[in-house]
Amino acid sequence: MAKILVVDDDQGMREFLEILLAREGYEVASASGGKEALSLCKKHKFDLAITDLKMPKIDGIDVLKSIKEISPKTLVILITAYASGKTAVAAMKEGAYDYLEKNFDVEDLKAVIKDALNKKGVKEKDAVFMKDVEDALSFGNMIGKSKGMLKVYSVIRKVADTTANILITGESGTGKELVAGAIHENSSRKDKPFVIINCGGIPENLLESELFGYMKGSFSGAHADKPGLFEVAHMGTIFLDEIGELPPFLQVKLLRVVQEKTFRRIGGTENIKVDVRIISATNQDLEQKVKNSGFREDLYYRLNVIPVKIPPLRERNEDIPMLARYFIEKYSKEFGKEITKISPYALRLLMEYPFSGNVRELENIIERSVALETTNIILPENLIMPGTGEIDKNTALSAGIPEEGMDLNEELARVEKLLITKALQKANGSKTKAAKYLNISFDSLRYRLEKLDI
Repeated sequence: MAKILVVDDDQGMREFLEILLAREGYEVASASGGKEALSLCKKHKFDLAITDLKMPKIDGIDVLKSIKEISPKTLVILITAYASGKTAVAAMKEGAYDYLEKNFDVEDLKAVIKDALNKKGVKEKDAVFMKDVEDALSFGNMIGKSKGMLKVYSVIRKVADTTANILITGESGTGKELVAGAIHENSSRKDKPFVIINCGGIPENLLESELFGYMKGSFSGAHADKPGLFEVAHMGTIFLDEIGELPPFLQVKLLRVVQEKTFRRIGGTENIKVDVRIISATNQDLEQKVKNSGFREDLYYRLNVIPVKIPPLRERNEDIPMLARYFIEKYSKEFGKEITKISPYALRLLMEYPFSGNVRELENIIERSVALETTNIILPENLIMPGTGEIDKNTALSAGIPEEGMDLNEELARVEKLLITKALQKANGSKTKAAKYLNISFDSLRYRLEKLDI
């Protein structure tokens, strides 16, 4: 039931609108002037306000402005006996939904109200949906709410339940396998096999038998018939990771599977027909490889029906905080620790790090940090970046002051907490010894422990 506020200093008009709107099924409140109306708006949420323009002390335009400040989602319709183009323009500029003369037709008013509330409902649903998408920490097993990742999620939703072959591209460590898994899980094949094979991780002489299987006696060691992964993936999805590493003779055989949905086992004479959705992935420039005759052009276009490009982590560093939190929670549980957060400076260091290894590298750094950390917060000195060694203990200074500025009190408290924690560790938990190490009194240490919640 929509809630409507009626504002008019004319008691007769006010009562007329109250009765009319109540009969239409709306919940109605009324105010005899602007001051009373704004007081009601501060206490209650209204979907729509209908206000007279000409009122003593606070007129309709001021009521409109104030309502928009108090409750931006409340729609406002202005009604006046003194209509003019100038006031209409002023009302619309201030965000009025509509502007009616007091000699309005009742059916017209009903239609305007219904239209306003309908549009408000659509906008609010869209806003909730977008907020859900933008605030979502994950899609499937992927984490990120950057524009680049939201675009990836959008593509997955559109193509997941099609039969089109998909080529996922992105640098190493960006999560190509997670994208493939999300596509499968959001398709009608989700209850069927999802088979993964790394084309670059299996020796060339074994890859063919892994993909297509073999018949008993077809080569030394083939003691029984063995189905290949394409057979295993029948009615499901096969994920060919590092497809750019596929040798030329297997590219020919794969092309046949893509085109005809059939293949033969090694040593076999019968065609085996399969219904398999093919998702491929590569960190190489396959188009350039085609130009250099390193990959078949016909196969490339057959596999690349729907391209999905995953942005590197350095291009979506706004995702780093949520990724860091996720990995902290994951490894805290795994290592039996109670680490709940990451210090602002430690996070800033991660935000500024280039991450050539992308999400996989970030996970590795957080895993190591959680293992090393002895407090309930990830501190800068326990961040070890590959190739840089341990973070310098003066990291708070070496990191510099960011463009957006910093909270000096927060940073001083962080350093103070760090030094007290280190002193307690060195003193094996003895507060008396820790106070001596820090050259402060026992009472001073106790005060600081309470203040800093150590």
